[in-house]
Amino acid sequence: MIRVAVIGYGNIGFHAIKAILAEPDMELVGVVRRSPDPIEEFPNVKFASDIKELDAQVAILAVPSRMVPETAEKYLSMGINTVDSFDIHGDINDLRSKLHHVAIANNSVAIIASGWDPGTDSIIRTVLEACTPRGITYTNFGPGMSMGHSVAAKAILGVKKALSMTIPIGTGIHRRMVYIELENGADIKEVEAAIKTDTYFSHDDTHVIQVDDVDKFLDMGHGVNLVRKGVSGGTHNQLFEFNMKINNPALTAQIMVSAARATCRQKSGAYTTIEIPPIDFLCGEREENIKRLV
Repeated sequence: MIRVAVIGYGNIGFHAIKAILAEPDMELVGVVRRSPDPIEEFPNVKFASDIKELDAQVAILAVPSRMVPETAEKYLSMGINTVDSFDIHGDINDLRSKLHHVAIANNSVAIIASGWDPGTDSIIRTVLEACTPRGITYTNFGPGMSMGHSVAAKAILGVKKALSMTIPIGTGIHRRMVYIELENGADIKEVEAAIKTDTYFSHDDTHVIQVDDVDKFLDMGHGVNLVRKGVSGGTHNQLFEFNMKINNPALTAQIMVSAARATCRQKSGAYTTIEIPPIDFLCGEREENIKRLV
């Protein structure tokens, strides 16, 4: 049994608990959160304020992306494997390099950016590029709630609550609709300027809308339309399309739980999902999975 701890108890942490409890080869040793008080929905789950209270092989980091580098380094240094859903695309390679040295030195494994995008969509993009080495891939997100962007908007000074909706325009171009509740005394123009200059939003057409109650707009649904058009050898007009509509935190958590299993099958170091053999994410014996899937 793989001994897994969940770090954080937000939307992803909640669904990670459920996913781990459903896996036949995993044991949930506990959840680390600020308050170690028990949760009514999970009466048999141990809650702790420090991972040292738990006997964990793997830590699922259900924390905001900007907390991942420091948190992952802490647990890797303790010899505990880590899985995160870091979603700041431009910083992934630098994070991988940084954590790789820490993991090697402490005989541990990190799988980073292991949500659905970056994550499993990255694997799909890789496979489609192998099918058509020359061509263009468009990844169109939404319409739906972006957890990373919502957390980033909520972190802006003066914001009480935030919801960032991703609206696909097409050909990989997106609009961000950011609904916010303000703290008392906050200035909407200052908040809007801070959101639009944040690196999560600065590359997209971003609209900030003040509302009385963000929860009225809340919907965890999301999706992706991924299109690849290219050339196989000398044959043009090869067209591939992948679509999905999902509950965002539930799918992210499930992928992270599958990645927790994969950490136990790698040599020490830090990896992205495209570096992991897909079979390593699956429960069960390798030979049986090969017979079933190939």
